[in-house]
Amino acid sequence: MQRIAVDMDDVIADPLSKHLEIFNTRYNENISVNDLQSTYLTEVRPHLREEIMNILNEPGFFGDLRVMEGSQEVLKELSQHYEVFIVTAAMEMPTSFTSKYEWLKEHFGFLDQRNFVFCGDKSIVDADYLIDDNPKHFRRFKGKGILFTSPYNGAETDYVRVNNWNEIRHYFLK
Repeated sequence: MQRIAVDMDDVIADPLSKHLEIFNTRYNENISVNDLQSTYLTEVRPHLREEIMNILNEPGFFGDLRVMEGSQEVLKELSQHYEVFIVTAAMEMPTSFTSKYEWLKEHFGFLDQRNFVFCGDKSIVDADYLIDDNPKHFRRFKGKGILFTSPYNGAETDYVRVNNWNEIRHYFLK
């Protein structure tokens, strides 16, 4: 059975909306997702880089994220034909482990919890495909990288791109 590794943040979970909401409230800003086309919030407000990153490191930040539309249904379908792993570079935010694990159990409990992979370098995952919003994870990955569209990766053209979970369904269950 082929394996599909799926990133968590900005692929099945939506931390960006929450991050922007908290940032805008704290710093009296009005930055929208549209303002982040092909760029990161830290590049839009570089003088607040540390503060922006600290929001992500707050305990519990990842515990109540919105589920990306269609991800649960499509992953249920894919898990009937593929071995599915959720792979998150949690080492970048070590305070996120517990919140991410609890969130995954709550929203993706139909997947085997032994297939929840918390790592730093996703190239360690032995999978045929990696669906991720960050192309840096494809560079050393041995399988095929599939780029999930997000505001900040719009300029990336080196990988197969999917814009939503319906496109993922079509790609894998033609």
